[in-house]
Amino acid sequence: MNNKLRIKSGDTVVIISGEDKGKKGKVLTAYPAERRIIVQNANMIIRHTRPRKQGEQGGRIEKEAPIHVSNVMLICPKCSKPTRVGYAFDENGKKHRACKKCNKNID
Repeated sequence: MNNKLRIKSGDTVVIISGEDKGKKGKVLTAYPAERRIIVQNANMIIRHTRPRKQGEQGGRIEKEAPIHVSNVMLICPKCSKPTRVGYAFDENGKKHRACKKCNKNID
């Protein structure tokens, strides 16, 4: 299986399925081998932690959990619409990501 993702860190995405459907957020991390990404303020989980050092506070920490890339769509920075990602070549023959709706360069 190809481990290449069409969505990268720093992209803005919208969640299209699941509990957080409709939320928009920035991609913080991408895990191509697992085909998962972490989206800012989406798919939040509560992690219970124990104090490790003396004087350290334990408790409940809320953090983002990975979400599968099939559950998100990239928001095109040019046309501001959720879109699929394709690839196109420029005049110099360099390959880049392209919006399927407006056909503009995303990178």
